[in-house]
Amino acid sequence: MKKICTVMLLAVVMTGPAYAGSARVSWQEPEKFTDIRPTNESKIGFQERVIKEFDRMFDDLAKKLPDGYVWDITVTDVDLAGDVRPFFTPMVSEVRVIRDLYWPRMSFRFDLKDEQGKTVASGNEDVKDMSFLMRLGVASGHNSFQYEEQMLRDWFSKQQKEKIFPVR
Repeated sequence: MKKICTVMLLAVVMTGPAYAGSARVSWQEPEKFTDIRPTNESKIGFQERVIKEFDRMFDDLAKKLPDGYVWDITVTDVDLAGDVRPFFTPMVSEVRVIRDLYWPRMSFRFDLKDEQGKTVASGNEDVKDMSFLMRLGVASGHNSFQYEEQMLRDWFSKQQKEKIFPVR
């Protein structure tokens, strides 16, 4: 896990100049998160996939920030939509059941800095989407975690609408 975080941090540091906002994401003890449980893949492989796809979500959101802005995020908990249940067949041992009772949730700290490095917004967030199954559309569809992606997009849009985060 430390290797993954180190590689991600180096990748962010070694990139060229920012032509839009950028995100730097760190993960605080993901093995202790409420729910990053796999169904049919290894626990470590699933955890790495979750981190990779969420990092991409945060990067996509950061591109909506003005040039030079840096969004530092520390993810402290994730509870994926649905619940993992046993499924007794020879090929599948567990399945994620998606019901409105098991909404997505995420906790994180953030600092948003402008191009001079001055903090323009910071906070601790507990984001959840209790109506995630009542939406007509889903987010980009580019990853496996569409409900969580839509939840983060909605939260980010609200930050920009309320002028907490600047618009590009």
